[in-house]
Amino acid sequence: MNEWTWAYTGGEPDGSAGFPTQADAEAWLSQSWEELADAGVRAVTLRQGDFDVYGPMPLSPS
Repeated sequence: MNEWTWAYTGGEPDGSAGFPTQADAEAWLSQSWEELADAGVRAVTLRQGDFDVYGPMPLSPS
């Protein structure tokens, strides 16, 4: 099985990591999205291997 990762639009934060499950990737994003936005990331796309699962999802407040 391919690991879950985030692809970033508008920035490349330090320490990007892969996750064993979709839930782990989403939990990490819920804790980290403000830091990503501060690093210049405008949107994220969840990927499993080479496949885009969903996104891009903007990080700016509505």
